[in-house]
Amino acid sequence: MNSTNFFTQRYGEWAVVTGASEGIGEAFARELGRLQFNLVLIARRSTLLDALAIELAKAHGVQVKTVAVDLTETVGRNAVIEACQGLNVGLHVSAAGFGTSGSFVANSLEDELDMLALNCAAVLELGWHFSRRFVSQKRGGIIFLSSVVAFQGVPRQSNYAASKAYVQSLAEGLRLELKPHGVDVLSVAPGPIASGFAARSKLDMGKAPPPNIVAKAALNCLGKQSTVRPGFLSKLLGYSLNLLPRWGRVMVMAQVAKGMTKART
Repeated sequence: MNSTNFFTQRYGEWAVVTGASEGIGEAFARELGRLQFNLVLIARRSTLLDALAIELAKAHGVQVKTVAVDLTETVGRNAVIEACQGLNVGLHVSAAGFGTSGSFVANSLEDELDMLALNCAAVLELGWHFSRRFVSQKRGGIIFLSSVVAFQGVPRQSNYAASKAYVQSLAEGLRLELKPHGVDVLSVAPGPIASGFAARSKLDMGKAPPPNIVAKAALNCLGKQSTVRPGFLSKLLGYSLNLLPRWGRVMVMAQVAKGMTKART
Protein backbone atom coordinates (compact mmCIF):
# COMPACT_ATOMS: atom_id res chain seq x y z
CA MET A 1 0.00 0.00 0.00
CA ASN A 2 1.47 3.38 -0.92
CA SER A 3 1.62 6.25 1.55
CA THR A 4 -1.27 8.07 -0.10
CA ASN A 5 -3.64 5.14 0.27
CA PHE A 6 -2.41 4.47 3.81
CA PHE A 7 -3.26 7.93 5.08
CA THR A 8 -6.68 8.28 3.51
CA GLN A 9 -7.69 4.73 4.44
CA ARG A 10 -6.38 5.09 7.99
CA TYR A 11 -7.95 8.45 8.73
CA GLY A 12 -10.67 9.21 6.19
CA GLU A 13 -11.28 11.38 3.16
CA TRP A 14 -11.12 14.88 4.68
CA ALA A 15 -8.51 16.77 6.69
CA VAL A 16 -9.08 20.05 8.54
CA VAL A 17 -6.15 22.47 8.79
CA THR A 18 -6.22 25.68 10.83
CA GLY A 19 -3.76 28.46 10.12
CA ALA A 20 -3.62 27.28 6.52
CA SER A 21 -2.96 30.59 4.76
CA GLU A 22 0.81 30.60 5.37
CA GLY A 23 3.72 28.99 7.15
CA ILE A 24 3.36 25.62 8.82
CA GLY A 25 -0.40 25.42 8.24
CA GLU A 26 0.05 26.03 4.52
CA ALA A 27 2.80 23.39 4.43
CA PHE A 28 0.42 20.86 5.99
CA ALA A 29 -2.28 21.76 3.46
CA ARG A 30 0.12 21.20 0.58
CA GLU A 31 1.39 17.90 1.94
CA LEU A 32 -2.10 16.59 2.72
CA GLY A 33 -3.32 17.59 -0.73
CA ARG A 34 -0.43 15.61 -2.21
CA LEU A 35 -1.59 12.65 -0.11
CA GLN A 36 -5.04 12.97 -1.71
CA PHE A 37 -6.96 14.31 1.26
CA ASN A 38 -9.91 16.57 0.57
CA LEU A 39 -9.32 19.70 2.63
CA VAL A 40 -11.08 22.18 4.87
CA LEU A 41 -8.70 25.13 5.15
CA ILE A 42 -9.15 27.71 7.91
CA ALA A 43 -7.51 31.11 8.38
CA ARG A 44 -8.50 34.77 8.58
CA ARG A 45 -7.41 35.90 5.10
CA SER A 46 -9.86 34.71 2.46
CA THR A 47 -7.78 35.89 -0.49
CA LEU A 48 -4.82 33.70 0.46
CA LEU A 49 -7.04 30.76 1.37
CA ASP A 50 -9.00 30.86 -1.88
CA ALA A 51 -5.84 31.08 -4.00
CA LEU A 52 -4.35 28.09 -2.17
CA ALA A 53 -7.59 26.13 -2.55
CA ILE A 54 -7.68 26.66 -6.31
CA GLU A 55 -4.02 25.67 -6.62
CA LEU A 56 -4.35 22.47 -4.58
CA ALA A 57 -7.59 21.38 -6.22
CA LYS A 58 -6.04 21.78 -9.66
CA ALA A 59 -2.73 20.13 -8.75
CA HIS A 60 -4.11 17.10 -6.91
CA GLY A 61 -7.72 16.71 -8.03
CA VAL A 62 -9.05 17.06 -4.48
CA GLN A 63 -11.98 18.97 -3.06
CA VAL A 64 -11.09 22.04 -1.00
CA LYS A 65 -13.39 24.12 1.21
CA THR A 66 -12.24 27.37 2.77
CA VAL A 67 -13.47 28.98 5.98
CA ALA A 68 -12.20 32.52 6.52
CA VAL A 69 -12.77 33.22 10.22
CA ASP A 70 -11.04 34.54 13.32
CA LEU A 71 -10.52 31.59 15.67
CA THR A 72 -10.00 33.86 18.66
CA GLU A 73 -13.79 34.28 18.61
CA THR A 74 -16.37 31.64 19.49
CA VAL A 75 -18.38 32.46 16.36
CA GLY A 76 -15.35 31.64 14.24
CA ARG A 77 -14.84 28.27 15.90
CA ASN A 78 -18.52 27.48 15.49
CA ALA A 79 -18.25 28.28 11.78
CA VAL A 80 -15.50 25.67 11.42
CA ILE A 81 -17.60 23.02 13.14
CA GLU A 82 -20.60 23.85 10.96
CA ALA A 83 -18.51 23.72 7.76
CA CYS A 84 -17.37 20.19 8.62
CA GLN A 85 -20.86 18.76 9.15
CA GLY A 86 -21.56 15.90 6.74
CA LEU A 87 -17.90 15.47 5.77
CA ASN A 88 -15.92 12.31 6.46
CA VAL A 89 -13.29 14.16 8.50
CA GLY A 90 -10.57 11.96 9.91
CA LEU A 91 -7.61 14.27 10.47
CA HIS A 92 -7.37 17.59 12.29
CA VAL A 93 -4.22 19.71 12.14
CA SER A 94 -4.26 22.50 14.72
CA ALA A 95 -1.64 24.84 13.24
CA ALA A 96 -3.15 28.28 13.90
CA GLY A 97 -1.30 30.33 16.48
CA PHE A 98 0.92 33.31 17.13
CA GLY A 99 3.37 34.47 19.76
CA THR A 100 4.31 37.58 21.69
CA SER A 101 7.80 38.52 22.80
CA GLY A 102 9.74 41.13 24.71
CA SER A 103 8.97 42.64 28.10
CA PHE A 104 5.81 41.08 29.54
CA VAL A 105 4.82 44.24 31.42
CA ALA A 106 5.35 46.40 28.33
CA ASN A 107 3.26 44.22 26.03
CA SER A 108 -0.38 44.84 25.21
CA LEU A 109 -2.79 42.92 27.44
CA GLU A 110 -5.18 42.65 24.49
CA ASP A 111 -2.49 40.92 22.42
CA GLU A 112 -1.67 38.54 25.26
CA LEU A 113 -5.34 37.61 25.71
CA ASP A 114 -5.87 37.18 21.96
CA MET A 115 -2.88 34.85 21.89
CA LEU A 116 -4.37 32.70 24.65
CA ALA A 117 -7.70 32.62 22.83
CA LEU A 118 -6.04 31.32 19.66
CA ASN A 119 -3.27 29.16 21.10
CA CYS A 120 -5.33 27.60 23.90
CA ALA A 121 -9.10 28.18 23.73
CA ALA A 122 -9.42 27.48 19.99
CA VAL A 123 -7.13 24.45 20.29
CA LEU A 124 -9.25 23.14 23.16
CA GLU A 125 -12.65 23.70 21.54
CA LEU A 126 -11.82 22.29 18.13
CA GLY A 127 -9.74 19.51 19.70
CA TRP A 128 -12.69 18.52 21.90
CA HIS A 129 -15.09 18.57 18.96
CA PHE A 130 -12.95 16.46 16.65
CA SER A 131 -11.95 14.10 19.45
CA ARG A 132 -15.62 13.29 20.03
CA ARG A 133 -16.19 12.76 16.31
CA PHE A 134 -13.15 10.55 15.92
CA VAL A 135 -13.93 8.45 19.00
CA SER A 136 -17.47 7.85 17.73
CA GLN A 137 -16.17 6.69 14.34
CA LYS A 138 -13.32 4.71 15.97
CA ARG A 139 -10.57 6.29 13.88
CA GLY A 140 -8.89 9.63 13.37
CA GLY A 141 -5.79 11.70 13.96
CA ILE A 142 -5.06 15.02 15.66
CA ILE A 143 -1.83 16.99 15.24
CA PHE A 144 -1.18 19.76 17.75
CA LEU A 145 1.48 22.44 17.20
CA SER A 146 3.57 22.76 20.33
CA SER A 147 7.02 24.40 20.36
CA VAL A 148 10.57 24.03 21.57
CA VAL A 149 9.64 26.62 24.25
CA ALA A 150 6.88 24.43 25.69
CA PHE A 151 9.07 22.47 28.09
CA GLN A 152 10.14 25.24 30.48
CA GLY A 153 9.52 28.89 31.23
CA VAL A 154 11.07 31.32 28.76
CA PRO A 155 11.78 34.92 29.84
CA ARG A 156 10.78 37.48 27.18
CA GLN A 157 8.36 34.90 25.75
CA SER A 158 6.73 34.02 29.05
CA ASN A 159 3.09 33.94 28.04
CA TYR A 160 3.76 32.35 24.66
CA ALA A 161 5.81 29.57 26.26
CA ALA A 162 3.03 29.03 28.80
CA SER A 163 0.45 28.74 26.03
CA LYS A 164 2.55 26.11 24.26
CA ALA A 165 3.10 24.23 27.52
CA TYR A 166 -0.69 23.91 27.65
CA VAL A 167 -0.78 22.48 24.12
CA GLN A 168 2.07 20.06 24.86
CA SER A 169 0.45 18.77 28.02
CA LEU A 170 -2.95 18.43 26.34
CA ALA A 171 -1.47 16.43 23.48
CA GLU A 172 0.49 14.10 25.76
CA GLY A 173 -2.58 13.31 27.83
CA LEU A 174 -4.94 12.88 24.90
CA ARG A 175 -2.55 10.54 23.11
CA LEU A 176 -3.01 7.84 25.75
CA GLU A 177 -6.63 8.73 26.44
CA LEU A 178 -7.76 8.42 22.81
CA LYS A 179 -5.46 5.63 21.62
CA PRO A 180 -7.81 2.81 22.76
CA HIS A 181 -10.51 4.39 20.57
CA GLY A 182 -8.37 4.26 17.42
CA VAL A 183 -7.41 7.94 17.47
CA ASP A 184 -3.78 9.00 16.99
CA VAL A 185 -2.56 12.20 18.67
CA LEU A 186 0.79 13.86 18.02
CA SER A 187 2.48 16.94 19.43
CA VAL A 188 4.88 18.76 17.07
CA ALA A 189 7.52 20.89 18.79
CA PRO A 190 9.60 22.73 16.19
CA GLY A 191 12.26 25.33 16.79
CA PRO A 192 12.57 28.46 14.59
CA ILE A 193 10.89 27.98 11.19
CA ALA A 194 10.86 30.36 8.23
CA SER A 195 7.23 31.50 8.26
CA GLY A 196 5.08 34.51 9.03
CA PHE A 197 5.27 33.67 12.73
CA ALA A 198 8.54 35.53 13.32
CA ALA A 199 7.28 38.81 11.88
CA ARG A 200 4.06 38.78 13.89
CA SER A 201 5.92 37.78 17.05
CA LYS A 202 8.61 40.45 16.42
CA LEU A 203 11.40 37.87 16.62
CA ASP A 204 14.69 37.64 14.76
CA MET A 205 15.02 33.94 13.94
CA GLY A 206 17.97 34.26 11.57
CA LYS A 207 18.33 31.55 8.97
CA ALA A 208 15.56 29.04 9.69
CA PRO A 209 14.45 25.90 7.82
CA PRO A 210 11.28 25.93 5.66
CA PRO A 211 7.92 24.91 7.13
CA ASN A 212 7.54 21.82 4.93
CA ILE A 213 10.02 19.95 7.17
CA VAL A 214 7.49 20.27 9.99
CA ALA A 215 4.60 18.85 7.97
CA LYS A 216 6.63 15.96 6.59
CA ALA A 217 8.09 15.03 9.98
CA ALA A 218 4.69 15.20 11.68
CA LEU A 219 2.90 13.00 9.16
CA ASN A 220 5.75 10.52 9.26
CA CYS A 221 5.49 10.26 13.07
CA LEU A 222 1.71 10.35 13.50
CA GLY A 223 0.60 7.19 15.27
CA LYS A 224 4.19 6.23 16.10
CA GLN A 225 5.23 8.55 18.92
CA SER A 226 4.02 11.22 21.30
CA THR A 227 6.14 14.23 20.31
CA VAL A 228 8.29 15.03 17.28
CA ARG A 229 10.91 17.80 17.20
CA PRO A 230 11.42 18.89 13.57
CA GLY A 231 14.54 20.88 12.76
CA PHE A 232 18.11 20.74 14.01
CA LEU A 233 17.78 23.45 16.68
CA SER A 234 14.70 21.86 18.20
CA LYS A 235 16.47 18.51 18.47
CA LEU A 236 19.66 20.10 19.81
CA LEU A 237 17.87 22.12 22.47
CA GLY A 238 15.63 19.23 23.39
CA TYR A 239 18.38 16.71 23.95
CA SER A 240 20.84 19.13 25.59
CA LEU A 241 18.29 20.78 27.88
CA ASN A 242 17.07 17.40 29.11
CA LEU A 243 20.41 17.10 30.91
CA LEU A 244 19.68 20.20 33.01
CA PRO A 245 17.35 20.81 35.95
CA ARG A 246 14.31 22.87 35.08
CA TRP A 247 15.78 26.10 36.47
CA GLY A 248 18.82 25.53 34.27
CA ARG A 249 16.65 25.08 31.21
CA VAL A 250 14.94 28.39 31.98
CA MET A 251 18.30 30.15 32.20
CA VAL A 252 19.47 28.72 28.87
CA MET A 253 16.22 29.61 27.12
CA ALA A 254 16.45 33.13 28.57
CA GLN A 255 19.64 33.62 26.58
CA VAL A 256 18.12 32.12 23.44
CA ALA A 257 15.07 34.39 23.71
CA LYS A 258 17.25 37.42 24.41
CA GLY A 259 19.18 36.81 21.21
CA MET A 260 15.96 36.52 19.20
CA THR A 261 14.56 39.78 20.63
CA LYS A 262 17.84 41.73 20.74
CA ALA A 263 16.56 44.35 18.29
CA ARG A 264 13.94 45.36 20.87
CA THR A 265 16.15 45.54 23.99
